[in-house]
Amino acid sequence: MIDTIDFDTIIDRKGTFCTQWDYVADRFGEADLLPFTVSDTDFAVPKEIITSLQKRISHPIFGYTRWNHKVFKDSIQNWYRSRFDYTFDEDWLVYSPSVIYSISKLIELKSAPGEQVLIQTPAYDAFFKVIEAQDRIVLETKLHYENQQYTIDFLDLENKLRQPDCTIFLLCSPHNPTGRVWTKEELSQMIQLCQKYGVFLISDEIHMDILRKGEQHSPIFKWAADSQQIALCTSASKTFNTPGLIASYLMIPDMDLREQFIHILKNRDGLSSTSILGLDSTITAYDHCHDWLDQLNQYLDKNILLVKKFIQEQLPELTVVDAQATYLLWIDCSKLPFTMKQLQSALIHQGKVAIMDGSTYGESEKKFLRLNIGCSKEKLLDGLKRLKVSIDYLKQ
Repeated sequence: MIDTIDFDTIIDRKGTFCTQWDYVADRFGEADLLPFTVSDTDFAVPKEIITSLQKRISHPIFGYTRWNHKVFKDSIQNWYRSRFDYTFDEDWLVYSPSVIYSISKLIELKSAPGEQVLIQTPAYDAFFKVIEAQDRIVLETKLHYENQQYTIDFLDLENKLRQPDCTIFLLCSPHNPTGRVWTKEELSQMIQLCQKYGVFLISDEIHMDILRKGEQHSPIFKWAADSQQIALCTSASKTFNTPGLIASYLMIPDMDLREQFIHILKNRDGLSSTSILGLDSTITAYDHCHDWLDQLNQYLDKNILLVKKFIQEQLPELTVVDAQATYLLWIDCSKLPFTMKQLQSALIHQGKVAIMDGSTYGESEKKFLRLNIGCSKEKLLDGLKRLKVSIDYLKQ
């Protein structure tokens, strides 16, 4: 019998050095805000992970830890077979402390300073930062927004990929912040265009497990005839709410590139010994927490229905963009007769709520909010009421 998971319980995260709760003032200037911001969740991790970590912590030595072994690799292989119906060569697997670290090193290895890295905007804000920090140029292809849905402008995508200085395409799959799950046809076309113009494809798939009912994510390699010019970066941390334990992994089919990455990881940056707790939590999650994830996705489905119902009934000027993945809702505020600056001021000072401004993700032409729904329905409803208070204040 499968245990029913309690996602309703509110857990006080204050005082845990929590970015979302303890340091909300860093981004919003006020400390007493109800946050729906940083993309972790307010849910307790699966009890299987807690039990496993407690067992490991009872051992009094936390020495250097090896990631390159069968237990770690088998857990990932089994997860991909069962969740995505996909099997890959385990030699492709490499540990990394974070997905953004992986992306940064791949940009360093597969491009030169001054060259362009293409991203689809709106985009996760760290993409802009990591590209610019590597002295590369951000090249944007804007996703097409119509009828509450985002699609790829393949004509513009090809025009950007054919530019001689465009050497990397950084894909987010599923997409943050719009929540798109790319179809087989879309992924195949993106792969083919990258191959046509000799552009290396990096796929960030950290949101791969958080899917709406009936949706199916495809690892990028599943539709690639030749995987040598592709790398996939991901982690169990987004799914199981363990980013503070520090662990991710990537798949690099190209053996030479893989060896270069490991050389940087181990020899130059001194990061090849993984966090034992990050390693342990990944293995435990992938081996024992399928049921927990299924129930999480069901709970998030209900949270989305709650948001849509509230907005339809109480805030009809807003539109929730249809999303197939993630616990981040992209909300269109363009019908409001206020600037985003006015809306953010009201949210902070009247509603006492922190919700991310869409311009953070490169969407400066339109007004959007990114709402993190990875929380109890009680907190979510409180946040929606605060959103209404803020808008009502502006209307007055």
